[in-house]
Amino acid sequence: MSAETADRVHRRTEALAAEGIDVVRVAYPDMMGSDRGRDILLHHLPHAVGHGLAFSRAVYHTAALGDHSYIPGGLEAGMPDFLVRPDLTTLVALPWEPGVAWCIGDVRDPATGLPVPESPRDLLRQVIGRLLDADLTAVVGPELEYVLLDPDPDSPVGWRRYAPAPGHVYTTGRKSDPDGHLLRTLRALHALGLDVSGGNREFDSGQFEINLSHSEALDAADRAFRFKAAIKELAHAEGRLATFMAKPFNDGGGSGCHVHLSLVDAEGRNVFDAPREPYGLSAPARHALAGVLAHAPALSALLNPTVNSYKRFGPDTTAPWLVNWGLDNRNALVRVPPERGGAARLEARLGDATANPYLAIAGLLAAAHLGIAAAEEPPAPMTGEGRDRGTATPLPTDLGRALDALEGDDQLTDALGKPFVDAFLTFKRDELARFQRYVTDWEFREYARLV
Repeated sequence: MSAETADRVHRRTEALAAEGIDVVRVAYPDMMGSDRGRDILLHHLPHAVGHGLAFSRAVYHTAALGDHSYIPGGLEAGMPDFLVRPDLTTLVALPWEPGVAWCIGDVRDPATGLPVPESPRDLLRQVIGRLLDADLTAVVGPELEYVLLDPDPDSPVGWRRYAPAPGHVYTTGRKSDPDGHLLRTLRALHALGLDVSGGNREFDSGQFEINLSHSEALDAADRAFRFKAAIKELAHAEGRLATFMAKPFNDGGGSGCHVHLSLVDAEGRNVFDAPREPYGLSAPARHALAGVLAHAPALSALLNPTVNSYKRFGPDTTAPWLVNWGLDNRNALVRVPPERGGAARLEARLGDATANPYLAIAGLLAAAHLGIAAAEEPPAPMTGEGRDRGTATPLPTDLGRALDALEGDDQLTDALGKPFVDAFLTFKRDELARFQRYVTDWEFREYARLV
């Protein structure tokens, strides 16, 4: 650490102490998008910035319940370290934990000083860098849904949906949120500096959507990552569970992760806007759209990354399941909202809320960039409900097919980097194998008495 950097860190440490901060929470995303990290006492911050905090690289290969995948650099290599250095530009006080400041860490290999292949934040940086080389900056606005649950010892899963109120989609206030969860949460997220724009009750009971304002891609992913972690923390503090599962209940709807994206040039002009061209979209916009459609089957592995994800799709759902696009049509996989000018953008609607924001955004931007390079035009926009299989290809119908599509998409694999894709495929195929060995309640109910 240079003398100048050390002086900056020292001044920052003194400022934090003056604000009553004595602990810094350093977090980083794993491949699932979950927050991993460590709390350090404030006096240790200069050492953490200069040297880094050591973690076992096998954490990237560890699933939700502790199962390990055999990915190069992990268990078979003796579980070596990687280092996490606090990114002080992301440091913010936690409104609900007095004395604690929260920041995101940069992950590095201690031997080379380079990012490790499994680091989602660095993968997104890599994709952003290619766009910057073309004098393009990605602007992204994520929209995330989640379901809030109350404890219920009589439920088979131990939880029930908060505030059952069928039909209260797009409502606010106590009629659908009797405990005031949404307002409390919006205020906490605002105090955290996440630049949320608003929220409402969504389609299902206990389901909420909170929108994040658009910003440059890395900042948008950072805020979406923190948003998910914060929502879960705030729910835990109230004895509740907030789940971003794609479809947590058989008799309920799914939770989506919609991503609005556009590109601006070096002067800050939206390059997607072109009033005199087809659909009011420029050639780069149409080519980017064609790229997302062309790589949509592979993208589903990143934006619909769990076994449960594929329970959300189908002809009888509002989730898009065919590879198509539409003008202001929410049945489409890619919707083009009606605004033009500086607000011209694409809305990718295939993702569900389990998606890792860094991987989802990186995949979409890589596909858009590939589309621009190929300079191909998209097909005609769909109209109406768009459920005709004869006019569009279906997305993969399960996680295994999605992983196969990702592995078979050489262009997208090259754009994301083979080391990352190999690690991701191994991690997810292990997850799929565990599920395929698991005896479900459905199987017992279906077969136990009659066969």
